Amino acid sequence: MATKMTEQRETTPWASLAQGQSPRTYAPGQLIYLQGTEADNFYYLLSGSARSYISSETGDERVLTTHRSGDLMGEAAFFDGCPRVSSAVAVTECKVVSIDRERLDRVLRAHPELALPMLQYLARTVRLLSDHVDGMSFRPADQRVARYLLSIPPEAGGALRCTHEEIGAAVGVSRVTVSRVLGEFTRKGWIKTGYRALYVTNDAALRAFAFTD
Repeated sequence: MATKMTEQRETTPWASLAQGQSPRTYAPGQLIYLQGTEADNFYYLLSGSARSYISSETGDERVLTTHRSGDLMGEAAFFDGCPRVSSAVAVTECKVVSIDRERLDRVLRAHPELALPMLQYLARTVRLLSDHVDGMSFRPADQRVARYLLSIPPEAGGALRCTHEEIGAAVGVSRVTVSRVLGEFTRKGWIKTGYRALYVTNDAALRAFAFTD
């Protein structure tokens, strides 16, 4: 397990953010950050998985995404200086490093090559939020599922780590609907499924369907 975690830290572009830092451990169900609070830092997820979500005034929740080891969390509000638009909670036991502005400045001075990946990561976060607004308002379920699959960063080998429940919570449909849609995508040859993972086998076709008006 230790060897696997070490290898994972070495391959992620954000490993330098954690060097010399003591991670905090979050138990399953423990809140990592809260919607509406000031964003004085953002987070690097060393291990485990966490879920970010938006809460309404009536208490309803909408899942945005599930974060995996190597992901950044809460970075958008950190950079724009506004209160957080979402919350994050640990799904499994998580080890998390908190990054403040002083720490980020030091790392970027030492590793300026991280600036572009950071901008690309921020752009992906903005696109994810935009797609959720678009999907909740206008898109049918199968297009919302397709867009969500395309938003997940693949692991080594192309695996997308997500369950039917996670997909359904993220796009606002039932598990049964997710299973139906994924079955349809599989029959069309766009994806193939495995244990707690799936693989996009025809990115062009899935992307064309997802973004068809």
